[in-house]
Amino acid sequence: MFFLRKNVSCPLINDKLPLSTPIQDVSFVVFDTETTGFQVATEDRLIEIGAVQVKGFEVVEQKQFQTYVNPNRQISREITELTKISNERVAGAPKSLEAITSFMEYIEETKSVGLVGHYIGFDMLVLKSELKREKINLKKPVTVDTLDLIGYVAPSYDMRDLERYAMAFGTRIYERHSAIGDALTTAYLFAELLMLFYDRGNKTLGDLLKATDSQMRLML
Repeated sequence: MFFLRKNVSCPLINDKLPLSTPIQDVSFVVFDTETTGFQVATEDRLIEIGAVQVKGFEVVEQKQFQTYVNPNRQISREITELTKISNERVAGAPKSLEAITSFMEYIEETKSVGLVGHYIGFDMLVLKSELKREKINLKKPVTVDTLDLIGYVAPSYDMRDLERYAMAFGTRIYERHSAIGDALTTAYLFAELLMLFYDRGNKTLGDLLKATDSQMRLML
């Protein structure tokens, strides 16, 4: 089982690829989470994980991951109205450790170099907080935030909403406030941003990580 140890890393292949690897030869896992609220380090809990692979400039829709998660607490009416995730829907879902284990196995299968998200810091905090409750420390993986990439490609934009960015860049929009829906929307936005980034003369994995301030030291 993935979490037999108390200090673990995401099963990415970042230490096996040189920074000179062309962007079009690199895979990423784009993911999103839904929770019972924003206080995920304390009382709020994970209720859904959604993810999809992006390989080069292509969203591999057939390579998706989705699971609901039983939060061991009531989901408020407001969150159910927002996400369409009810207490009944998560009643038979796996608990957080089992769900995150399945997600890590999916990451390993994709042979990806990093994780991508829209405001990914929140989603990483969700995973780390859930694992911390199990006394497991998740080491910080290589991540790319679409907000950072937008800041490089189009610094005049100053907003955070995923749907507005998708509209601005002409990419597909899937169901909002669904982890798999937002993951797919983010994936298509990321693929478009990657092409714009590439067209500006940035050709390698190293160029991408440098531009988005990812933890390049993890790659060196």
